[in-house]
Amino acid sequence: MLALLWANANAQEEEQQQEAEQLPEVVLSDSRFALKRENSGKTVVKISSEELAQNQGKTVAEVINSKSGIEIVGSRSNAGQNLGNFVRGGNNRQALVIIDGIQVSDPSAVNAEFDLRLLSLSQIESIEILKGAASTLYGNAAATAVINITTKKAKQDGISATFDSSIGTNQSQDDDNYSLTDFSNSVTISGKKDKFSALAGFGHQYTEGLSAVIGEERDPFSRINANVKLGYRFSDDLSVSVFGNFDKFRSNFDNSFPVEDAPFFSESEQLRVGISPKYVYNNGSITLNAAYNSIERATESTFPSQFDSKSFVVDLFNKYTFNSSLYTIVGVNYIQNKTEFSDEAEATTIDPYANAVYVSDFGLNINAGARLNNHSEYGTNLTYNINPSYSKDVGEGYVKVFGSYATSFIAPNLSQLFGPFGPNPDLDPETNITIEGGLEYKVNDKLRASALYFNRKEKDFIDYVILDFTTFAGEYQNIDEEFTVQGVEVEVFAQPLEKLSVNANYTFTEKQDVVTLRLPKHKINATIGYDFCEATFASLSYQYNGERTDRDFSTFSDVDLDSYGLLDLYVSHKFLKNKMKVFANVSNILNEEYTEIIGFTTRGRNVRLGLSLTL
Repeated sequence: MLALLWANANAQEEEQQQEAEQLPEVVLSDSRFALKRENSGKTVVKISSEELAQNQGKTVAEVINSKSGIEIVGSRSNAGQNLGNFVRGGNNRQALVIIDGIQVSDPSAVNAEFDLRLLSLSQIESIEILKGAASTLYGNAAATAVINITTKKAKQDGISATFDSSIGTNQSQDDDNYSLTDFSNSVTISGKKDKFSALAGFGHQYTEGLSAVIGEERDPFSRINANVKLGYRFSDDLSVSVFGNFDKFRSNFDNSFPVEDAPFFSESEQLRVGISPKYVYNNGSITLNAAYNSIERATESTFPSQFDSKSFVVDLFNKYTFNSSLYTIVGVNYIQNKTEFSDEAEATTIDPYANAVYVSDFGLNINAGARLNNHSEYGTNLTYNINPSYSKDVGEGYVKVFGSYATSFIAPNLSQLFGPFGPNPDLDPETNITIEGGLEYKVNDKLRASALYFNRKEKDFIDYVILDFTTFAGEYQNIDEEFTVQGVEVEVFAQPLEKLSVNANYTFTEKQDVVTLRLPKHKINATIGYDFCEATFASLSYQYNGERTDRDFSTFSDVDLDSYGLLDLYVSHKFLKNKMKVFANVSNILNEEYTEIIGFTTRGRNVRLGLSLTL
């Protein structure tokens, strides 16, 4: 089939192709200004729309999990498995998710994190991942990473529609019947005329075939996603966009203590609506990002629960460019979180912040700023950062040296302050201090390599402390002990041939003072992509996870887990002047047997076929 596709594509390919202009790469998340990569003091990870299109059939968590410094435990298991986001050795509450400029979280959750299982990859335009402390610009929870997600919007005049559909298997290493049990469909309609633009999308996924724990019965997962985005440009200076998102999933799961099949299930439902007006004036702009977010969760198990939380987020900021060397941003961020426990609990933050970027004409760049966090329960908390870098042109590329000293904070969430288990309204925020330094070298558009070292000290860590070992009653407390995490990240992009590209990264992570469960010290990701022609693309991806430690909760003893490697294949071909694309991917080609979480199922070799049609 591949040979026929290749031959057909070569026949369709024109002899003369116009080479696209190569624009300099820019990054946004580290400063909120579109700066050239060589002027940024961070190694921001960019996941473009093209890369997302080459990962069709995967989840958002799987795509993010292929980047340096990141390990998302649960992304290789049953579709409904809870996700553990370990970024640079941190936990879920130290990584902040932002969607279209809005901080999103679940105030009722123990870690107050945002559940990536709610999102569909088909609705996302691009993702930027800013690693390291970033509380100055983004506030609470931006301690190890900011995952900045931009959803799709109407881009071209007229009306267009995109239909995506795929079907695949969902089986463990012990299965070999290749039953089609994973179905995914989505449609996006967009239009643009004069000053008005609109986009609407709907998606649905249903997956069955894996038991959550190692067992016989199946635990299905289903999700629906709906979104609307409208934009209107009143003039060259004033524009506004409004959006609405509805995401819902239902997942069956099993008993984890003891580990056994069980008819449990959980449901999570999110409604998010917002508005974003922007006014542009000479040398500057004023932007307002405001949103209301509601999340309802319910669990049916031995210990049933139900939570209803709401968030109001407002981020008002002024960006001003004094000249080609000095960029500034001044803003205020307001967040109100509410959750229904036995009574309604509420906490608010009002944070003024300021940041400045200096880009010299001799290679020196400085990014610095501060934020004054004002919390309704614990009072005030100051965070700041300074991020210098120096770049020097070398031929068609550059060499860049960069460093950073930054603080961040993780506010106690409503569950820890007022929840049903061990609440403590006197908690202080966790604080992190992160130091990092590195080097980036770009030869030309064909080769870029970077390496960095980071060291993070965690203070005032919030943990549940047992006070009565008979009843296991306790409360959340700030721990006096400090924890240190250090690591190394190496990234390489190379294009040794015109049609051949290589992306690879290596991560070393070490938490010195405490054992971190399920986090590998060594992790490698590598992807080789090849354009057989303009219409046909194929890639091989490999992921290696080193030895980890997990805890067997049936014996409360630690167990060493073996290392493993997973190999995936992706192939796509475009027809009808690129309006139709068919794709196939095979994950875990070698049917590697491995353990991600003790007692739980992992995915074996699986196949997915799909198509995308644009009209």
